Amino acid sequence: MRKTLLVLTLLTSSLFVNGQSFNGFALYNSQGSNTTYLIDENQNIAHTWNMTTECNYTVALKENGNLIRGTKGNTSVFSTGNIAAGGGIVQEIAPDGTIVWEYTYANSDHVSHHDLTLVGDNVLLTAYEKKTSSELNAAGFNNASSDKWPTHFIELEPDGNGGANIIWEWHIWDHMCQDTDPNGPNYISNIADNPELIDINMIQGGGGPPGGSSGDWFHVNGVDYNEDLDQIVFSSRFASEIYIIDHSTTTSEAATHSGGNSGMGGDILYRWGNPSNYGMSGSQIINNAVHDARWITDDGRPNGGYLQIFNNSGVSSNQSAIDGIATPIDPSTGYTYLRTPGQAFGPSSYTTRYECAFSSSGQSASDRMSNGNIYVNASGGQGGAGVMYEVDSLGTIVWGPYNAQSQKGFRYECDYPGIIALEPYMNTATTSCFNHTSVEDFLLEDLLVYPNPTNSDITIEFESSSISDFKIGIYNTLGQEIFHKEISNFSGQFKEKMNLRDYSEGVYIVNIVSNIGKVYTKRISYIK
Repeated sequence: MRKTLLVLTLLTSSLFVNGQSFNGFALYNSQGSNTTYLIDENQNIAHTWNMTTECNYTVALKENGNLIRGTKGNTSVFSTGNIAAGGGIVQEIAPDGTIVWEYTYANSDHVSHHDLTLVGDNVLLTAYEKKTSSELNAAGFNNASSDKWPTHFIELEPDGNGGANIIWEWHIWDHMCQDTDPNGPNYISNIADNPELIDINMIQGGGGPPGGSSGDWFHVNGVDYNEDLDQIVFSSRFASEIYIIDHSTTTSEAATHSGGNSGMGGDILYRWGNPSNYGMSGSQIINNAVHDARWITDDGRPNGGYLQIFNNSGVSSNQSAIDGIATPIDPSTGYTYLRTPGQAFGPSSYTTRYECAFSSSGQSASDRMSNGNIYVNASGGQGGAGVMYEVDSLGTIVWGPYNAQSQKGFRYECDYPGIIALEPYMNTATTSCFNHTSVEDFLLEDLLVYPNPTNSDITIEFESSSISDFKIGIYNTLGQEIFHKEISNFSGQFKEKMNLRDYSEGVYIVNIVSNIGKVYTKRISYIK
């Protein structure tokens, strides 16, 4: 029979022991730089994308291993070169630096800026659009004297020919209300009766730091997509608030107040952080800037399904917080959010909070890892720390701080498909994500772990002429052992079946450990 050399590495923190850094990679682009870096858990460079233009704000790694990147394209109307995170162009870039497709969204009427997020294979962009003072005043704005730039989103689908097409869009302008002119459009007598709409007069300023004197009205700076809910969350620095909208609508429905899974069209499904914006009493939990609103992946990790934000002044003017919010989703609909009449959307305060060891007054990002650790990117600029780091459940720093000086950074774990796709292009010498063969390790013949992915059970099968002692363990992503078997003085054919049907969907880790502490690790995807 064909002999297979197993990859045997020391049993390390990849088993998700609490208090240990999760093995994986961090992706970032330093502010003002043309180069995107992927670094491993030992802070060594694993891969770079060296481009000819400056990244404007954020990057993302697709499941195929390609990079999505915003970059700058100027327009005189929006003066994007003078606005924090001005953009105008988005690109998909292959591992070798080849531009797969590129799309320009910048002219005298609109420009993309700040954040982007993936919607499957598509890309959702945050953008400004121009509204004149005449348009603003006609819509009920209180004495507008200059242009303002309300937020909208566009979703791009690659066209296969080096470009992309807009297949969906949503405009905050379609969901305004006002209580100043009974004869004007979108009039309501009481703002508090319509939290699903945006009071056109709730932000009289706009254009303050970091935008300068401009029409930067809401300064939306973070966006994320939830595939399970088919919803979008975004954060507004100048409103000190976060919002959820329905993505299941058509573009036409997104401009109205009906349609989609929620039945509410493009109206606001949920908002949190500053109840005074819609005429409600209650604590303002987001006291100043907020960035990087996102959902915590709901796959069994701690606080899965919560919203998480980088609350820049959450603790004090000089100390940021990572706040988790358990949203009151209505179980009867699955797509709308409960609110007691006459009260603000709950919860009344954050559900979880981590008080940052390194803070920033602007930009920044965070994530919750599958082992429960919190990854933090406290951006540089405006007095920010400019570092990435990771803490465990006790707040102990277990990775970093790493001086990235990035506006946003991200962590990708070993089993993310984009990381696996990138392996042939990486320097993998210092990461424990990938196995390496060694003739010094024990020899098994025709080892199989199948099927993978599975919808019920897995089988572990191999032959060996002689193994003195070994043990098999299967772990979930929280490090909990769900299967354990020890074997002594084994030779011949081994076959063991493990039923996963009583466990949650997700990734499981199979470990075969020798008597000298060597381990073979295999990740299994379980999908019911």
